[in-house]
Amino acid sequence: MTQTDRLKWNERYNSGAYGERRYPSVLLQEWIDHIPCGRALDVACGAGRNALFLAARGFTVDAVDISGAALDLARSRAQQAGLLINWIEHDLDEPLALDAQYALIVVMRYVNLPLLRQLTGNLARGGFLVCEQHLVTDEEVIGPSDSAYRVARGALRAAAKDLRIHHLEEAIVQDPDKRNAALARLVAQKP
Repeated sequence: MTQTDRLKWNERYNSGAYGERRYPSVLLQEWIDHIPCGRALDVACGAGRNALFLAARGFTVDAVDISGAALDLARSRAQQAGLLINWIEHDLDEPLALDAQYALIVVMRYVNLPLLRQLTGNLARGGFLVCEQHLVTDEEVIGPSDSAYRVARGALRAAAKDLRIHHLEEAIVQDPDKRNAALARLVAQKP
């Protein structure tokens, strides 16, 4: 991303975009009881809905996003809830230096397959990757219209090739806000 991208995302969050999206990812909610509590990384966390959910469940959370405005909103929500989260403002097109091994890495609707492959190396032994991406489709669905911000069928499986895949779904699903989305969803574990 560039400074232009940072400004674009700051403007979106400052204007109230995504303000209603406080619920955590459905996929994360479905799998959380199968994942041992520990250190978690939320990549492209936005206003922190998944990071807040994880911290409330006892995880020690690092949450990364390019938007300072999103992180300010997330910090405020965490403070109101009495949750401690390590918020990191970082452009994910730049190398992400991580010195931790994570029990859980969450990547929701941020497409950067090289980064996703790199992040699998930051999973602790037995650690989980929970990932959800917009899927390339010709159907009428929500999400980006530019296919550069969607993944092709099979892309998540390829990115997680060294992990044990527990769940892989590529389908049109209904979001909690009752809109159709074409999604690729993956839950995988480091052996």
